[in-house]
Parts: sequence; C-alpha cells; structure tokens
Amino acid sequence: MPPRTSVPPPIRRLPLLVTGDGDLLDDLLRLAAAGGIEVELAADPAAARTRWLPAPLVLLGADQAQPCLRARLPRRPRLVLVGRSGQLDPGWQIAELIGAEHVATLPAAEPWLVDRFAEHGPSLADDSSARIVALFGGRGGAGASVLAGGLAVTAARARLRTLLVDADPLGGGLDLVLGWEQLEGLRWPALSGADGRVDAPALVRALPSRGDLVVLSWDRGDLLALPAAAMAATVDAARRGRDFVVIDLPRQLDDAAVVALQAADQAYVVVPAELRATAAAARVVAAAAPHCAALSVVVRGPAPGRLRATEVARALGLPLAGTLRPEPGLCRGLERGEAPAAAGKGPLAALCQRIVADLTGVPATGAA
Repeated sequence: MPPRTSVPPPIRRLPLLVTGDGDLLDDLLRLAAAGGIEVELAADPAAARTRWLPAPLVLLGADQAQPCLRARLPRRPRLVLVGRSGQLDPGWQIAELIGAEHVATLPAAEPWLVDRFAEHGPSLADDSSARIVALFGGRGGAGASVLAGGLAVTAARARLRTLLVDADPLGGGLDLVLGWEQLEGLRWPALSGADGRVDAPALVRALPSRGDLVVLSWDRGDLLALPAAAMAATVDAARRGRDFVVIDLPRQLDDAAVVALQAADQAYVVVPAELRATAAAARVVAAAAPHCAALSVVVRGPAPGRLRATEVARALGLPLAGTLRPEPGLCRGLERGEAPAAAGKGPLAALCQRIVADLTGVPATGAA
C-alpha cells in the first residue's frame, strides 16, 4: 500500500496581536473576547514573523511599530496600528511606513475593534479559503516543478479553482511545464509592483488560464527580483479567490519565497533517491523548516545505489509523503508540451490525486 501523505487538518487562522505592552495587551484581549474570537500573541517582530502573513488580521501595538519597521516585515493587508491617545503621535506617518490600513486609538476605537474581531469569528471558518501547497527541490533537477504542475492539473481536473504560482525566477517558467507559453496573460513582471490588497477576480481574469486552472509564471525577459510585498498580495488574493494554490519555490529562499512558504498549509521537498541528493536536501530543509509548520518529503526514483525512500526520509527527519517511480513517458510528454498528470495515469498522477484528496477532501479524478 503506498504511503499516505502527511497532511495536517485545515488550519483555523486567528488574528494576531503584536505588542509587548502588558496594559495594551489586556485591553486587546478583552476586546477580542467581546468579539467572540481567540487570538494569537507575539511580543515582538521576531515572534510574529512566521505568523505575520497567514493571520487574517494583525493588530500592531504602538510600542512595536518602530521595531516592526526595522525588522522589515513585508507589507500585508488588514494591518491595524493600535495604541492609546498620546502613543500614536504622529500615528499616520508611521502607519504609512509600515503599511497599516487603519490607526485605532483607545478607548475611542474600542467598539470598532470589537466589530473587526467579530468579522473573523467562528462564522468565517478558514476551511472556506484556499489550501496552499508549496514545493521545492532537494537539489537542482529534482522534479519539484513537474510535481507542482501535476498537482495543479490534478486539482483542476477535480473541479477545484486552482492557481499555480511560479516563485522561482531561475526555473525557466511553469508555463513551459504546462505547454502554455503561447497563452496570453500577465506574467510576474507586470505584477511585481503590487504591495497591497489585490482584487482576486481581477487577478484571475488577467492571468493565462484554461478551465479551472490559472497560472502565474515568469516571462523570458530580463531577470527581475520578486518583491516580498508582491508575493504577499498575490497569496492573499489567491487564498480569498481560489480553492487550491500550488507554489513552486526556488531551492535558495529569497524574501518572496519565505513569504510563500510561511503562508503554506503544507510543503513538500522532492528528493531523488541518491546519497548526494539527500545530503544536499538536508541543507535546503534546514533553511526551509523554520518557515513551515508542515513539511514532508517526496522521494523520486530510480535509486542507483538502492537507497530506500524511508532511509531518505529518516536522514532528513521528515515524514514520507510518497514516492515516484521512473516514468519515461512523462519526460517525452513534457518535451511535446503535454502537461504533467493530464491523462490521470501513472505514478505522478496517482501521487497527485492522493495529495489533492488528502488536502481538500475532494476525490481527484483519474483517467477520463
């Protein structure tokens, strides 16, 4: 029996309070209780970093505004700067610098804050938002981009509104993996300036698409650095406007890749069943693990030294999500512009179907 994927249950994301001011924290906890919701706490930017983007709402205490600015946390939507009268002068200047949408002065803003907390209460369960999956290779050429394409194709076949995001500027373009390089639509260079709330329907309409699958990839123009703020805005729009999001990450994490990894519900590292590949993957995993709550390994054959998938997983200290046997027809199909797992047959398609079903609860369809 093939191994089951190691997928956590859907995460209920809670508002985040960032303050080291005990009196302010007491006030905010009281207001959250009045709004009928639990919250997460962070005393400073270092403690908040991994939860900064996934949180549906962030309340930043005035005492942590300057530390947050120095920590260069990425801009995000639904950020509120909060403090008492006298703590926030000049409030709007620092709010603009950190990207806060609102400045809430206590006690006058207490009713407004209770309403904001109530908006993110149990009635807005996170299971209505997209499941986000991130993938990266343990070494170059491991096959993470092909697995990412296969997952996106499989999810779309299951009638899930799917977004495939290429976060690797040196990867050649996921539109090529799908055979979509001729499709019209925006690529990353046109979106790299986004730093706020992106309209989800407008984003979907602007990108290359077929059916339920939409792709955000690179063009073949000049190499550009992808700002973390652009990735944050894109991930936020995707979580609101799609059912399933697949993000293909570079092995060397830049700021934008860290933003995507922190937002992921599940991440997979793809590792060939080779000794040197496993050693390389150990370094990649060490860099990625602090940014991801759920990380598993997919081991790809062949194994020239007969290294077992369980041994690779044990060496990396990760759960084994699945294995991929050699599939020569897959490589030939990619060269002809055929999307991976499009036929719903073979080892890759079977693994993708299992991952999609485990993450979403929606059975993925096999061959037509």
